[in-house]
Amino acid sequence: MSPNFLADRLHLSIARHAAYGALSLSLLFAAVSPAHAQSSSTLPQASVPANDAVAQQFVDKLLARMTQAEKLGQISQLSRKDSPDADVDARTRAGEVGSFLFVTNPKEISRLQHMAVDESRLHIPLIFGYDVIHGLRTIYPVPIAMAASWDPRVPEKAQSMAAREASAVGINWTFAPMVDIARDPRWGRIMEGAGEDPYLGSRMAEAQVRGFQGDTLGSPDHILACVKHFAGYGAADGGRDYDSAYISEDQLQNIYLPPFHAAVKAGVGSLMSAYMDLNDVPATGNKFLLHDTLREQWKFQGFVVSDWESVGSLTTHGFASGPEDAAARAINAGVDMEMVSHVYRDDLPKALKDGSVQQATIDQAVRRILITKYRLGLFQHPYSSVQDPDSQLVTPEQRQAARAAAQRTAVLLRNQGNILPLPKAPASIAVIGPLADSQPDTLGSWSLASHPADTITILQGIRNRFSAGSGTNVVSTKGVEIERVQPSIFDPQFTSPKPVLKTEAERTAEFNHAIDLIKQAEVSVLVLGEAQSMSGERASRATLTLPGDQQQLLEAAVATGKPIVLVLLNARPLDITWASQHVPAILEVWYPGTEGGNAVADLLFGDANPGGKLPLSWPRSVGQIPIYYAHNLTQIPNDPDTRYWDSSSAPLYPFGYGLSYTNFTVGKPKLSVPTVNAGSSMTVSVDVENTGSRAGDQVIELYTHQRSGSASRPVRELKGFTRVTLQPGEHRAVILTLDTNDLGFWSPQTHHWSIEPGPFDLWTGTDSNATDHAEFTILPH
Repeated sequence: MSPNFLADRLHLSIARHAAYGALSLSLLFAAVSPAHAQSSSTLPQASVPANDAVAQQFVDKLLARMTQAEKLGQISQLSRKDSPDADVDARTRAGEVGSFLFVTNPKEISRLQHMAVDESRLHIPLIFGYDVIHGLRTIYPVPIAMAASWDPRVPEKAQSMAAREASAVGINWTFAPMVDIARDPRWGRIMEGAGEDPYLGSRMAEAQVRGFQGDTLGSPDHILACVKHFAGYGAADGGRDYDSAYISEDQLQNIYLPPFHAAVKAGVGSLMSAYMDLNDVPATGNKFLLHDTLREQWKFQGFVVSDWESVGSLTTHGFASGPEDAAARAINAGVDMEMVSHVYRDDLPKALKDGSVQQATIDQAVRRILITKYRLGLFQHPYSSVQDPDSQLVTPEQRQAARAAAQRTAVLLRNQGNILPLPKAPASIAVIGPLADSQPDTLGSWSLASHPADTITILQGIRNRFSAGSGTNVVSTKGVEIERVQPSIFDPQFTSPKPVLKTEAERTAEFNHAIDLIKQAEVSVLVLGEAQSMSGERASRATLTLPGDQQQLLEAAVATGKPIVLVLLNARPLDITWASQHVPAILEVWYPGTEGGNAVADLLFGDANPGGKLPLSWPRSVGQIPIYYAHNLTQIPNDPDTRYWDSSSAPLYPFGYGLSYTNFTVGKPKLSVPTVNAGSSMTVSVDVENTGSRAGDQVIELYTHQRSGSASRPVRELKGFTRVTLQPGEHRAVILTLDTNDLGFWSPQTHHWSIEPGPFDLWTGTDSNATDHAEFTILPH
């Protein structure tokens, strides 16, 4: 037994049983701990809230007792599967691992945690990370879909439920939310974010942080969030994943950084650096981002983890001269923990010896990680308290929440002749398409811990409504098959069904069979879009067309003259310009998750009313990209949609657009005051009435435009929204609060943030083309 064993155990005992009392802490350490040398750190001490002073003291004393190998272990995360590994076990026992990635087996998590806490010298708990992006075992709609709810309660609830499952198995850290603004739908990871707008993106970022973490770090049944990818990852050249991003400073400050800042202000506990070069400086070695902005300006108190092997990739980028230089550049820039690769572990000792890294810098990184572990309660409760983790997965409560989320995220794009909702009991219905009965493709990308067998497909959801003898005959076939040309990096873990039709004759027969079923059915639902592997990481596209022969199937279906409903499964806008003119009903359901099929059936048959809105501008063709509503005024402001001579330059569907099965009248905005002081708020009232025969939701959106100032400002910017539910005939005055702080911007002329006085335009309505107008003036301070 180590002579310091009692002191070591008391370090842990203090955190577990002393109720975090500072007096008890100091007395215990004074009695049994070795003499504590004063830190030689020349860096400022980590800034923590006053109620975390005990955590600071605890960690500083623990840090003083750590060997260099133990410190390097804390700033290293290892990736592994669920099977034991002798080398990993040895490092864990030696206290040379701070975190594990991709361990999801509760027994293995418990085994490793017991090994770290019971057998390592200082008994420091591990933190287990996993990509809980939109669910663990129960899968919720993909994040772009949750943004389409225009209701922050939806992602907050979904991520809270996801955290409940994750914490039950012992996972205590997720690499979400992704808050990268994306204005190029060719980029595959647009599915993980909130679309094109920084205001909507900020509200969704805050909501997801609250959902994952709860009221405070360490809240029961919650986990540590990690906002990513800092920063500019969504602006990759050509929408090509990992490619460089070139962003002007005013765009970076006004568009790409605000959702990250919102997450930091919401208390996110960790942040991930991005892969790519930002203006020729890799984000993982970017001191401007990780230190000047994050630490100095925003006062971020958590820790920064690199993305997968992005520390070592600093050499690949031609930024660092080799592994030692890469390690030094990353940790000096502000990356506290290295994900997966072991450049820190192997090469920081050399960098420390040659003076390119200071001991104080390493200690600061370790301190931030240990403080976060302390705040999470891992020193007090390192193990999951759930005795039967499986009993907490895919529960009826989880399914109910997932179904409700999928209902609220759907967007009705077209409903000519009110074809939707469908009759409650049609004589026959054909459900056609390669995605209609595909469980993985109902879930979407980043569903790696799911069990596809748990999933209700759209075909199954429709069939669930009509039992044998109900009088409704449900028939189905694929019609066509689709497959990604290049394999996905995730195929070994999570794959879509592979084509089984091998010959042209087989494919022709299947196509004709689908058309025959459509001809015989009273109504047909075509479920088209992209396989889940066609969206997500390393899933960028050069085109936005429907993959494979889906367009031909759709056109042949419409040519039958029978009623057709198009249901889209996807996570990016697709080229549906032809469909928008020829298909009577189009319902965007994204990748709706485990209960997606039941939710879509609820929507198709009117048990739920779609009320979602687009979180992005939907292009007519790939040639319009990038396209977004918040552009600047130009030389010919009166003809904004005629910039192409061969096509409209307007989006097919505007940002904020979405229909309902009912009708609403929306009144003009009424401002509480005509003038307002910079830094204060005003209210805007809008009368809304449901004039239809069904209950439904409407989103009231508020946009502003600064008429003049130190820089040209966008023609309009979203600055407020609220989603309301109204019964038939119900009238409500919707009150929106406009905070003038949200009207401030970073000026390329002054190079700082300010709220500039002067006249503003204001519009309210139901999409970014809102026409109901008012005006107000901001007065100087």
